[in-house]
Amino acid sequence: MEAGWIDFRRVAGAMKKARLFYLVAALSTALFALLQAFDPSIVREYVESRTFDLRVRLRDHLHPRVAPDNVLIVAVDEKSVAEIGRWPWGRDVIADLVGRISSGGPATIGIDVLFTERESREADERLAAALRKAGTVVLSSAFFVPKGKADIPSPSVVPDSLFDAAFMDVRTVQGIPWKKFAVRAESALPPLPEFAATAAIGHVYSLPDRDGVLRWECLSVNYGDDCYPSLALQVARLALGIPMKEMILYGGSGVKLGDRFLPTDLHGRALINYLGEERTFQYLSAADVLRGRTPPDRFRGKIVLIGTSALGLYDQKVTPLSANMPGVEKNANVVANILGNDFLRRSPGVVELAVILATGLLLGFLLPRYTAAGSVATALGTIAAYIALTDYLSVYKDLWLGFVYPFANILVLATADTVISLFYEERKAREIRRIFSSYVSPKIVEQLVSHPEMAKLGGQRKEVTLLFSDIRGFTSFSEKRSPEEVVAMLNEYFEIMAGIVFHWDGTLDKFIGDAILAFWGAPLDQPDHAERAVRCALHMSDDLRKLQEKWRAEGKEVMDCGIGINTGEVLIGNIGSQGKKMDYTVIGDHVNLGSRVQGLTKKYATRILITEFTYAKIRPIAEAGLIGHLDMLAADTVTVRGKEVPVNVYALSSDPH
Repeated sequence: MEAGWIDFRRVAGAMKKARLFYLVAALSTALFALLQAFDPSIVREYVESRTFDLRVRLRDHLHPRVAPDNVLIVAVDEKSVAEIGRWPWGRDVIADLVGRISSGGPATIGIDVLFTERESREADERLAAALRKAGTVVLSSAFFVPKGKADIPSPSVVPDSLFDAAFMDVRTVQGIPWKKFAVRAESALPPLPEFAATAAIGHVYSLPDRDGVLRWECLSVNYGDDCYPSLALQVARLALGIPMKEMILYGGSGVKLGDRFLPTDLHGRALINYLGEERTFQYLSAADVLRGRTPPDRFRGKIVLIGTSALGLYDQKVTPLSANMPGVEKNANVVANILGNDFLRRSPGVVELAVILATGLLLGFLLPRYTAAGSVATALGTIAAYIALTDYLSVYKDLWLGFVYPFANILVLATADTVISLFYEERKAREIRRIFSSYVSPKIVEQLVSHPEMAKLGGQRKEVTLLFSDIRGFTSFSEKRSPEEVVAMLNEYFEIMAGIVFHWDGTLDKFIGDAILAFWGAPLDQPDHAERAVRCALHMSDDLRKLQEKWRAEGKEVMDCGIGINTGEVLIGNIGSQGKKMDYTVIGDHVNLGSRVQGLTKKYATRILITEFTYAKIRPIAEAGLIGHLDMLAADTVTVRGKEVPVNVYALSSDPH
């Protein structure tokens, strides 16, 4: 048990605790800063993207978007299959569908259907004629991008039908090695040459994230030495009346479309701003168009996308807002994003990195200085503030701010602070229990554990009430009996007396041979310390009387004791040899006075004597009869050996006789 240097130990413990937390904070902040800088795809696409989806759903509820009325979807739906026949339809049916739509004067027609195989000469020529007459049509081309293949050789021959489909102007932005990151195809499946000669071509390649959700649109795909725009980009270009040569690809940066600049990531992808769940856009049944139930004027000036939506026919897409969106509607969303130039934007990571470093420094400084409740409140407040920031930017500014790494760093710091604090609090609690469990009652120990600041273990001056109890004639008593009998009776006596001290929440200082020293008022403050000591003495006297009766019944010679009580200021603390033997004890003149008053009990033929200092503390309740069967016997004024000033002493008795 440690001595007055316990305060130094406390300071040292707090410093160790702070240093450990600073180390954890530094390592955590550095780790998450590195993760943010390198942004591993497995975390981005499995974890971060999920938080993005939640924010997109929140935005859909708080700030819903409206699909533009100039984008229509003509769908091969269940009704169409039932009326026209099973899919795929013949080219003559598709030609009729294109002709009816084009007769209404649409801005452009995008066909999300592949025409890569021949049907018949007549049917193919009929469709080619319909496409030629329509004028502004975009056909789909399939590109095959191998997964996880780093080195893809250039094709030996590029189909002639793709010659006019590539970007005419591709520029490199200084410092961006875009070809290293571009989505690169190893083969292509374009429309038949007679169809390609009559229409623009756009790729329909899309790559979901690892969790299967389609969040990005590849505005360009690299194949051979050229780059090819997506179907939706070509549709938007024709709808805006922009020539092919004025659509410029800036590798790894974006696409300039007339006066619009569509930013992309290094892979040439744009983050799709989905306007809602499936069927957010206006759908028209292909059967209604073919049967004349939809008037051609319905398409005037509109952007029309043709695709499948019947169950089992279409390319089902999983989006942040839908698990069942037709691929043609995904293209409709992209077209709307291009026209409105409102793709979602993803933060490049600088803001998140700044947040990680700032919160690491701020919380690293603040948390060790707060209580456990304050630390938790600060961490939760910081997390709530960052959640509010990311939600606001996502809902109202179309900005995807990374959430996982800043949040994880804050969480780790808060958890580390809590765990370290609990560890050190548990150590402190164990130390308090170790120090005081032999001195005070379990109730006092638990109070000290709950409020360790009340256990001032260093030396201090404090007013306490001391109780000295000593067995009378113990030396002659022990000489007449065997050591075993003496020890047995002494242990029985001490067990009862110590239990009474603990009952009255006293501190049992020590056993001195056959004597007991106890005090009240420390380590916990006890305003009624004098009353507790007096009641303890009376209780000890009553139980000693019962113990004497037991000894007599057993044929044993009884022991008696004298009890002296004094109240005054003493020096209290841990005294002894550091690291060897220490005692939490009291020293001072009032301790000596209490001991000498106890020695006077035999002279005055009483079991309990208290000094005037103790009597002054209990006088109001004694005179009011609140101490019970207390009998104040004749008092005297005596000069105690070693003291020059006389001290009044009072004899107490609880004996009704």
